[in-house]
Amino acid sequence: MAPRVIVVTSGKGGVGKTTATANIATALAALGNKVVAIDGDTGLRNLDVVMGLENRIVYTLLDALDGTCTLSKTLIRDKRVEGLCMIPTAQSRTKDAVAPEQMEHVCDELKKDFDYILIDSPAGIEAGFRNAAAGAGEALVVTTPDVTAVRDADRIIGLLESMEKSPIRLIVNRIRPHMVMKGDMLGVKDILDVLAIDLIGMVPDDESVFTSTSRGDPLTISSTSRAALAFRNIASRIAGNDVPYIDLEAPQGAGLFGFLKKAFGQGR
Repeated sequence: MAPRVIVVTSGKGGVGKTTATANIATALAALGNKVVAIDGDTGLRNLDVVMGLENRIVYTLLDALDGTCTLSKTLIRDKRVEGLCMIPTAQSRTKDAVAPEQMEHVCDELKKDFDYILIDSPAGIEAGFRNAAAGAGEALVVTTPDVTAVRDADRIIGLLESMEKSPIRLIVNRIRPHMVMKGDMLGVKDILDVLAIDLIGMVPDDESVFTSTSRGDPLTISSTSRAALAFRNIASRIAGNDVPYIDLEAPQGAGLFGFLKKAFGQGR
């Protein structure tokens, strides 16, 4: 299998993009792959904390790019999951500190040793996102089922398409079926109708995600929660397996869907 570089991104911050990156990377490694997760959010790094590796940082991606160390020196090997590594970024630099061609070079180098390279991109549509996504061939877009997050996801999908990333697939995070049934939250089908990209995963709202993030212990290491199963299923689908979706279906929120269509106007 040829190495794959996947950028994990979102239009809006706070939708669980970094948590998704950590859990999917961990689950892919648990399937027997060699995986490296890169924190592409220079200046606002959090992937190291979510993965519980913040105390082991010696060098960052920027140190390698500045010539302070080799790229291999930036790799932090996760002792809990064989084949899993992380590369942290700098906390005291700006998002334009990594140029697109530098990220492309980093990804090309990492392809020599890893099956999957996941890049945790900054949220939004600014230069930091473009720089982080430069080395990726495909993308995962994370959204929550609220109008503003979906609207911002639509914008980021348009940019990814213009950058010729393919496939671009959708993760709908923090789903609350009872709210969908009441029409207080968008249904997954509503979101797919608007965004018009393929779904690769639905993750239920689960308090275990909060506790695991706080502890730096990704769910997919050992948790049996529904959210952990959802992230494992996403990783399995990325790897090419046909995995049924968790039953989170509920009637569509017609009122919110009508508002969403008005909010988008003509769409992309």
